[in-house]
Amino acid sequence: MLSKAINEKTQVNTKMNKRKFEWRNYIVYFAFVIILIFFGTTLGDQGFLQSSNLLNIVRQTTMISIMAVAMTFVIGTGEIDLSVGSTTALAALISALAMQSGFGLLGGIVAGLLAGLVVGAINGFLTTKVAIPSFLVTLGMMQLVRGVDMWITHTNPVPILDMSFNNIFGSGNVGPIPSLLIWSLVVLVIGHFALKRTPFGRQILATGGNRQSAEYSGVNTGRIRFTALVITGVAAAIAGMLYSGMMQSARYSFGQGDELNAIAAVILGGTSLFGGNGSIIGTVIGSLMIGTINNGLIIMGLDVSQQMVVSGAIIILAVAFGKKSR
Repeated sequence: MLSKAINEKTQVNTKMNKRKFEWRNYIVYFAFVIILIFFGTTLGDQGFLQSSNLLNIVRQTTMISIMAVAMTFVIGTGEIDLSVGSTTALAALISALAMQSGFGLLGGIVAGLLAGLVVGAINGFLTTKVAIPSFLVTLGMMQLVRGVDMWITHTNPVPILDMSFNNIFGSGNVGPIPSLLIWSLVVLVIGHFALKRTPFGRQILATGGNRQSAEYSGVNTGRIRFTALVITGVAAAIAGMLYSGMMQSARYSFGQGDELNAIAAVILGGTSLFGGNGSIIGTVIGSLMIGTINNGLIIMGLDVSQQMVVSGAIIILAVAFGKKSR
């Protein structure tokens, strides 16, 4: 009888928790709408709400969104990757150099993806096998790879003359829809499905929530963390090729500061920095919010230093009022 009573009470509490509206879970959506309304009201006569400008925001944030979706998996495991920005430039340069050397469109794409995969695999190996904290591993890798980026081309840009590559990665359209928007939507759908609907996604969150309990449950947490870091490497490579396709050249400076924007988008989206939960949709909204703030401040005529102050303050406030770590 006692056991039955406890079960009934547990079921009642579970139903009440499901019905309870936790506003902190939706702070990024509220903040995004408020920011849109603010800039739309104050900058409406300057074209902020025009479809061309809104599409421009999406295009400018696509690369951050892709890296942030992958970063959600890494942070969901309780790890972090600071090397995605420099990996972005490396993949762009390797891809451009491969095409310039006569390997063609497919060869360039494969070379770029391999560059990101190798960096991610090294990060994963050092983190899971050598047991170096991912913060230190990826911090060192960020510097190492950025140095390689500058070294292999002597800081010179590498032009990309293959228009098929440029159209697929950044410059083209499918009908009226920019290819960058399609990339954002595809990555959003794949990331959301993988995190919420697959065993891999559940193992990601279990690893970050309580690694010891996950291991007792049969989860290979080392493999999961390794895979998550490889995913961020590959995602950074895709972002690098999107940068180079949009600019029709590859540059060593691609991705500078993108690691911080990607992490900010993940945290704004409701993912705990300590792991255990995550929201791909929230992450993409967080990325769009950062892009919207930057776009609005540029239209307002603020200089770079003022933009950094205002956007940083808004992000801090949004995180402060957002969901607490579990």
